[in-house]
Amino acid sequence: MALAKSGALSYAAIMTETSHDRLLIIDFGSQVTQLIARRLRELNVYCEIHPYQNVTMDFVREMDPKAVIFSGGPDSVTREGSPRAPQEIFDYGVPILGICYGQQVMMHQLGGKVESGHGTAEFGRAYVTPSEERIDLLTGWFLEQTEQVWMSHGDHVSEIAPGFQVYGTSPNAPFAITADLERNFYAVQFHPEVHHTPNGATLYENFVRLAGFKGDWTMGAYREQMVEKIREEVGDKKVICGLSGGVDSSVAAVLIHEAIGDQLTCVFVDHGLLRKGEAEEVVTMFRDNYNMQLIHADEQELFLGELDGQSDPETKRKIIGKLFIDVFQKHADTIEGAEFLAQGTLYPDVIESVSFSGGPSVTIKSHHNVGGLPEKMGLKLVEPLRELFKDEVRALGRELGLPQSFIGRHPFPGPGLAIRCPGEITREKLDILREADAIYIDQIRKHGLYDDIWQAFVAILPVRTVGVMGDGRTYDYACALRAVTSVDGMTADYYPFSHEFLGETATRIINEVKGINRCTYDITSKPPGTIEWE
Repeated sequence: MALAKSGALSYAAIMTETSHDRLLIIDFGSQVTQLIARRLRELNVYCEIHPYQNVTMDFVREMDPKAVIFSGGPDSVTREGSPRAPQEIFDYGVPILGICYGQQVMMHQLGGKVESGHGTAEFGRAYVTPSEERIDLLTGWFLEQTEQVWMSHGDHVSEIAPGFQVYGTSPNAPFAITADLERNFYAVQFHPEVHHTPNGATLYENFVRLAGFKGDWTMGAYREQMVEKIREEVGDKKVICGLSGGVDSSVAAVLIHEAIGDQLTCVFVDHGLLRKGEAEEVVTMFRDNYNMQLIHADEQELFLGELDGQSDPETKRKIIGKLFIDVFQKHADTIEGAEFLAQGTLYPDVIESVSFSGGPSVTIKSHHNVGGLPEKMGLKLVEPLRELFKDEVRALGRELGLPQSFIGRHPFPGPGLAIRCPGEITREKLDILREADAIYIDQIRKHGLYDDIWQAFVAILPVRTVGVMGDGRTYDYACALRAVTSVDGMTADYYPFSHEFLGETATRIINEVKGINRCTYDITSKPPGTIEWE
């Protein structure tokens, strides 16, 4: 990727060109900026997040957005050197919405005033009261006397910029909602993107309607556009895809196969750390049902042999990662004429790589790549999902006709069962773990809970416990059941199973799985814990 003359990455260098109307989100460092994009994508509006330091006016003109949103952020506009938007963007002639810090930047740069402290900070729920005059941005708001919103600010606007009027106030934010209707500039002190602002989605819907978006960002349109793009990019060359059977790699493989057919070869590495029946399910699905060129690399003996006697979690991860690279390259080398490597990189990976804190970067996080193989093997990347969030990938999978059993699968880690088996890994423990996990997931499905849970699994613990079965004593493994709810995996809480469910499930596991005589349920949230055990 070439750097623009300004030193920032050009628009074309960062993202794929699209014919859809674009909305630019300038990121000032808020922890919830991604939620803005998710809300807009739900409205079928194509949007991109870019850190403020990358957004020059050359960048803006090249991207040609139909509207701009300024995100929140942790800094203070009263601090010298704090983040700013390009001053010329206010003369670009498109609607702008400022949120929290984004409102303060707007006011500061357009001639208003922002102050720190003085007892006007607000954190948490607040209630906004409307002014007498109503504006189109607030259609569907204030059906009651007030609207609940989520505030998170220390500084406050003390004087609005010329041309702005007040359309909503809260006890500690006299300028909670402001707008300059002549220029289509809007600014709010709260965060409409978080679920603690219950009517926030309506505000975004009104903003994109005022900006003239057609709402044409659909997975059907994306599918057609990406198929043509893949064909144009790949030509008559061959593509290798690392297929894990997870949602991302599965959708990427089916989309690429639709575009180029037998020019695609998938490599499925079976490292012996998969769930019960998983290898057979993946091979049947893609080789038989989709008639894909598929290499089933059965390397269980190699992986389990190298892991024998290892108990340190990081050591286990490194062994698995290195072997995966070696195995993948060994099999990929047998595909003559391959020039491209397909990856299931998602938009959050791109955002984190071109990060607010880290500045411009052209490197996707290493654990989202197949171990740096593109550079090692001289391959070019095909990343057909890099503009999508996870929920959009699932929608694309449905558009492509993938069965719900694959589209709706819970996340499964690359190291597989290795990180659900604390301590040393043995074939015996893996076999016990597979059986227990299969029963647990069967129970969850039987009770109709699978789609309510972000991730669920069993971990086999590195201890043996005394039990009594029949007339004899047992000395077998204990296991922990884990199930969490989450939006994005960054934070999570345990799923509140009923005691009846837990009792029934524990009874089944202990009765049906030889080697386990005790079940526990992990009720740790993230943070302070993690979702996986290692």
